Amino acid sequence: MAARPPEGSSPPADGRLPDGLAESRADQPLSLYLHLPWCRVRCGYCDFNTYVLPPKAAADVVPAYLDALGAELALAARILGPRRVETVYFGGGTPTLLAPFDFASLLRSVRAHFDLAAGAEVTAEANPETLSPAYLAELRSAGVARLSLGMQSACPAVLAVLERVHTPLRAVEAVAWARAAGFSSVSLDLIYGAPGETLVDWAGTLDVALAAAPDHVSAYSLIPEEGTKLAARMARGELPYPDDDDLADKYTLADERFEAAGLPWYEVSNWARLGHGCRHNLAYWRSADWWGFGAGAHSHVAGCRWWNERRPEVYRDRLRSGLSPAQGREELTAAQRHFEQVLLSLRLAEGLDMAVLSGPEAVRADGFAAAGLAVVGRRGPGRFLRLTQSGRLLADRLAAELLD
Repeated sequence: MAARPPEGSSPPADGRLPDGLAESRADQPLSLYLHLPWCRVRCGYCDFNTYVLPPKAAADVVPAYLDALGAELALAARILGPRRVETVYFGGGTPTLLAPFDFASLLRSVRAHFDLAAGAEVTAEANPETLSPAYLAELRSAGVARLSLGMQSACPAVLAVLERVHTPLRAVEAVAWARAAGFSSVSLDLIYGAPGETLVDWAGTLDVALAAAPDHVSAYSLIPEEGTKLAARMARGELPYPDDDDLADKYTLADERFEAAGLPWYEVSNWARLGHGCRHNLAYWRSADWWGFGAGAHSHVAGCRWWNERRPEVYRDRLRSGLSPAQGREELTAAQRHFEQVLLSLRLAEGLDMAVLSGPEAVRADGFAAAGLAVVGRRGPGRFLRLTQSGRLLADRLAAELLD
């Protein structure tokens, strides 16, 4: 699962650089996110910009949307000029509803407009039920080298509550198929804290996930997002809301199990073997430059944020008409940039550079260390604040308390 970027807005179609994009330098690497918004069914907990794709409409809808993605790639190249692309991420939705040759076509379009670096990280999200050994072999040949599998849980009751349609062990099979197909890195996405999930259930999911020997694991606590079917069921009292103590226990268990298996944390909700951290998501967390393509996709370049029209047909029609697909944009103030740098850096194992803090903020950071919520280490002449496991359980609260 790709990290959700902050909201913002988009440049015009005439190629003028908005204030803020002018700061972007050609020597800065760029990350690309391509949003493929369709699913076979919509999960009850999902609040991403996704749509059920009617099989009879796929032959018309998909090619037109892919053409629009190509048009937005051309727009981005006109606005940014020559840029080296270090990561490409196909997210959704369920990208693997598309045929492998569609991925190959999109990657050709990326290469036509940008310098796709040798060794660039190219990731596709996938739902296990869409995969087969043959499909994965073709996907690898198309140029995708990293696979992010939406496993979520190995407990049938939890999968039912989440309205996932795959069987508990299908993700494990898919990891083996991906290895055989030659994928260089395989990630599993997990969710904990679903209604009815016990600590024993979660431990069982961890057992199954680790038995598959993934290179990377993302584990997020369930958040009942407003507007989702799951949140509505909770509001009606049909299902209980997540319990903070239960979530903390499950996070602690996961962190200990992943660490013991050779998967240390590198971001609060992400663990990886050495060299397998998700470079694309790290670009988000380090506030680097990325451009999100597709309906509802978000972008950030040199302190300017923007987001696209959410409805796929509106997105497509605007590009067909030679217009920007953008719905709006904002340029971050110095205070907003500082807030995001602190919030995001504090979530990373590499830590927060304390040189960016004001005097009072640095005093509060030292207070976190004294309380056992963080440690202060040195890299060269600099001091860096790194959260302990206890601190990670309170990461967002600590970021808010740290800031002036």
